[in-house]
Amino acid sequence: MHPALALLEFESVAAGIVAGDLMVKRGPVAELLAGTVHPGHYLVMVVGTVGDVEEAIAAGREASPAALIDEVFLPDVHPDVIGAIHGTRVAGAGEALGVIETHTVAATIEAADAGVKGAHVFLMEVNLADGLGGRAYALFTGAVPDVAAAVSIGAGRVTPAKLIGAVVIPQLHGEMGNNLLAARHFGVRLGRGDATR
Repeated sequence: MHPALALLEFESVAAGIVAGDLMVKRGPVAELLAGTVHPGHYLVMVVGTVGDVEEAIAAGREASPAALIDEVFLPDVHPDVIGAIHGTRVAGAGEALGVIETHTVAATIEAADAGVKGAHVFLMEVNLADGLGGRAYALFTGAVPDVAAAVSIGAGRVTPAKLIGAVVIPQLHGEMGNNLLAARHFGVRLGRGDATR
């Protein structure tokens, strides 16, 4: 069984820090990651056993309920999702590309997990809010019907108010594929350095 993962997304840095502190104090978790993302939001993610993560997420909710924008709890998170959160990017070798874009990081993580569990696809990457004004997206690759299934399943886990777009692109052009594998930010692609500001 894979570990459990929970992520809380706050609209206030102060509220997020308070929540993160209480989450890790509530019980032992294998990993706590916390920090800021655009546009001034604060993320707190914990990974561990189901019971420990449930305790941690309850503490985080109680700490700062008014500032909580979104949350996700995955009791059996797919290992590719954890890898993607940590920055692992998989080269797209499939015949189709799937994109799910959401207004929150939590919604994208939930969609990515559902999509990669529900269909025979590769999770190429997840991009979590920085340089996107708080938005996030997940990319899938594989055979056209599998990518279509992953996008349908993943987008189905996102409320309409949080879903920006869900598309399947068959036969992605090589130039577009090369750009997806390169630096994500347009300014960086132009040679202007860190364009996330």
